[in-house]
Amino acid sequence: MKPFSQACENNSAAILAVLQRLFRSPVASLLEIGSGTGQHAAYCASQLRHLQWQTSDLQENHAGINQWIDSVEATNIARPLLLDVLQQDWGVRRYDGVFSANTLHILSWANVEALFNKLPTVLNGGAIVAIYGPFNYQGEYTSESNEQFDHWLKARSPEHGIRDSEKVDTLAQASGLTLIEDNPMPANNRLRVWRYEG
Repeated sequence: MKPFSQACENNSAAILAVLQRLFRSPVASLLEIGSGTGQHAAYCASQLRHLQWQTSDLQENHAGINQWIDSVEATNIARPLLLDVLQQDWGVRRYDGVFSANTLHILSWANVEALFNKLPTVLNGGAIVAIYGPFNYQGEYTSESNEQFDHWLKARSPEHGIRDSEKVDTLAQASGLTLIEDNPMPANNRLRVWRYEG
């Protein structure tokens, strides 16, 4: 049985609407970091046939991602790469875009730093980076539900939690990324978009 996330199911259409605009031709290749269940790849890549969509995650998630890839008639989704953001060398080529959903709040802050530090090694000049999930602004929650979610995350692990947008932007700027969009999304999430100026 394929892994399933109801949150992915609920938000896929809204995410796709933004990705269709961001990653239209001539953008040709995209690396998804932390593909999770594989649902976003299966749904979005099926609608973005011009885009070669590379999935990636830790080994324990590969079987589920492959099940979702097998469930759709799309030839533009590549089997998952083993990718741990703390790897010295990610071992991947350069891409026109990067997408990641619901990852920053389940990575430790050291891992978030590592992710942004490594991004320049996998991006073509002018590449777009789109990251989806909850964010705080000026240290404040954007909703009561996000506050409750953050408490739940930190109860599971003190290293997890909703990230402050300003701190993430500082990491992005240090890696040559410029914030170009901050899209409001359903369920008090955001889809934040940077362009790589390297």
